[in-house]
Amino acid sequence: MKLTFRLIFSLFIGITLVVTVFSYIQIKDEENRLKADIERRSIILAESLKESIIAMVETSQTDRLNRLVEKFGNRERLKGVAVFDASGTVISSNSFIKSYISKTPVEVANVLAEKFPKSKFIKIDKEKFYIYVIPIFSDTLEEEHLIGALALFQDASYIDVRMKELWKQNIMSLLVLTISIVAISLIVIKWNITVTVARMSEWIKELRTGKIKSSLNEVAIKGDVLAPLVNEVTTLVKSLSMAKARTDEESPVVTDSLWTAKRLREFIKEELGDKKLFLISNREPYMHIKEGENIKCVVPAGGLVTALDPVMKACDGVWIAYGAGDADKIVVDEEDKIRVPPEKPSYTLKRIWLTKDEEKKYYYGFSNEGLWPLCHITYVRPIFRKDDWIEYQRVNNRFADALIDEIKYEESPLILVQDYHLAIVPLLAKQKRPDAKIALFWHIPWPNPEVFGICPWAREILIGMLGADLIGFHIQFYCNNFLDTVDRFLESKIDWEHFSIERRGHVTNVKSFPISVSVEDFSINLNNREEIKKKLLGELGIKVEYIGVGVDRIDYTKGILEKFLGIERFLEKYPQFIGKFSFIQFGSPSRTRIKQYREIMDAIEEAADRINWTFQTSNYKPIIFLKGHHSHSKIIPFYNIADLCMVTSLHDGMNLVAKEFIASSNDNAVLILSQFTGASRELKDAILVNPYDIESLADAIYEALTMDRQEKEERMRKMRNLIRERNIYLWTRDLITSLSRI
Repeated sequence: MKLTFRLIFSLFIGITLVVTVFSYIQIKDEENRLKADIERRSIILAESLKESIIAMVETSQTDRLNRLVEKFGNRERLKGVAVFDASGTVISSNSFIKSYISKTPVEVANVLAEKFPKSKFIKIDKEKFYIYVIPIFSDTLEEEHLIGALALFQDASYIDVRMKELWKQNIMSLLVLTISIVAISLIVIKWNITVTVARMSEWIKELRTGKIKSSLNEVAIKGDVLAPLVNEVTTLVKSLSMAKARTDEESPVVTDSLWTAKRLREFIKEELGDKKLFLISNREPYMHIKEGENIKCVVPAGGLVTALDPVMKACDGVWIAYGAGDADKIVVDEEDKIRVPPEKPSYTLKRIWLTKDEEKKYYYGFSNEGLWPLCHITYVRPIFRKDDWIEYQRVNNRFADALIDEIKYEESPLILVQDYHLAIVPLLAKQKRPDAKIALFWHIPWPNPEVFGICPWAREILIGMLGADLIGFHIQFYCNNFLDTVDRFLESKIDWEHFSIERRGHVTNVKSFPISVSVEDFSINLNNREEIKKKLLGELGIKVEYIGVGVDRIDYTKGILEKFLGIERFLEKYPQFIGKFSFIQFGSPSRTRIKQYREIMDAIEEAADRINWTFQTSNYKPIIFLKGHHSHSKIIPFYNIADLCMVTSLHDGMNLVAKEFIASSNDNAVLILSQFTGASRELKDAILVNPYDIESLADAIYEALTMDRQEKEERMRKMRNLIRERNIYLWTRDLITSLSRI
């Protein structure tokens, strides 16, 4: 009884809500239609009277004007016509206006002031009227001259009457419809559901007790609405029974859900078929340099190469990049291409050549003196020069032309544009190949609209980026900032529910894709870790108990100076670690032609020298600063022997060093991670710090070195499992899936 009552009540409420909503929409549409009709009639009449009234006013034909006003003032639903002079005084009006209007209406005054037609629904003696007022201009002079206004008063009370009639009709229809649907629903449920549910319940009871007497056909009649459910329950029971019978005979099957290079290749083949993946970036993944009479292939520093090289190996794509090595031109073919990596060629690298002036203005100028400090809020003032912006556009055109040439025989090619150096390439490519599916991944932070608005060409940058079908950022916070920025500077339709931007018919989706690393490329297993540690430290001329490691490009955003100051304060607060703890900092010089980079390098070296002078002994140095370009093969063993790693970026899109360390480190190591990195959103089991707070850095080092071994292992286990699951192959899968299915 209770169920029946709830069902009837639910149906009644549901139908009432639906019918009410549709009735409201219908009545609102009818009301809008009636209002539009009265407005249309008013406009037509006003325009037809205007010319005659202008002539009569200009020639002072008051009698003719009065006759005209009286004639039209007595028509159907037109209750009044009035002509006003430029000061708002009535020149002529019919009897209705004289009896109801004692002073100049506000609408007339507004029209005379603004010289633009106005209309409004008003109340006069509790009756609803529609007033339409237009200005009257004299065209006898060279310039139009306002001489007055014409006002029409339409009877609008019939609209309310019509609305009441519609509501009354719909309410009656609602009652009849609700009662009919409830009655029919009860009959249908009784005949088709209740009986079957009862039979099904009995059958499930038989299954549960193991006394199956009824067959499936006896319970679920063909065509029954519950037949699919009965089939699924039957299949489930059979599967469970079979699994239980094999439990003692077979080992459980383990399904590997991790994404690997092989699995990514299979996915790309299935998802893309014969399509290639085209990747375009400023930095090349492999650089050829002269070393005496020989040519050496090196991997440039930076997270972009670390993350994307495994992806291209997995899918045999084409990577277009600037050839910066002094031997790059020597090794390429006539199309400026080379297969890489040299030890096991897996994909094609196409190189773009830039002049010194182009590199100076496009790369060092607009990209790294302008956009880089603009997006990294580290209190280094961005510099914007017009010449740099012009060169930035030209070089972006060069990259786009090279891309178009590569995809000329591809149908609906998939393109991944990388980072802030090539912000307008998506639009340039989309204009020439509208069928291309383009993703732009922004590897650095995206600031709030106020900060991005500092750029003189903010709108042009945004328009260029919105040529992409998909824009990716590391974390959702940057996506939010980007949509806020577009909302501030461009006319566009933003869908906050689905995080998309529609502009001039083109839709750009914005999503977060936290980038990662290939764990297999960094994980090692040193059985003789202590011997390796002793050997590595011996090569550096130190002998200590605890080792810290840091790996950074020498950049003012990386917080290396703050890191060194934290180490200095640690040794001051906890002197028992003097002689026992050394920190090895790998520093890769970067953008040394920019003044701020030279200054931060000098400051870092000066701080390291000062701290070492204060605390060092004959066989002890607190800071070992290894400046230069270092391969992963050299760095990974230091990751593995380290007791802690410090990542103290002042602002960072992600920072893959933190993930590299987790993949390479031993289980008894600790990660100290800046809260201003994108990685801090994922790696919650690191010790999170504010790198500006030197005291907290010192305390974090102490906490890491004195932490209980079990806690260290538990933290590292959680973080390693996370980056093993959320690796670069999963990142690529998500990115390609989002792009290819747009």
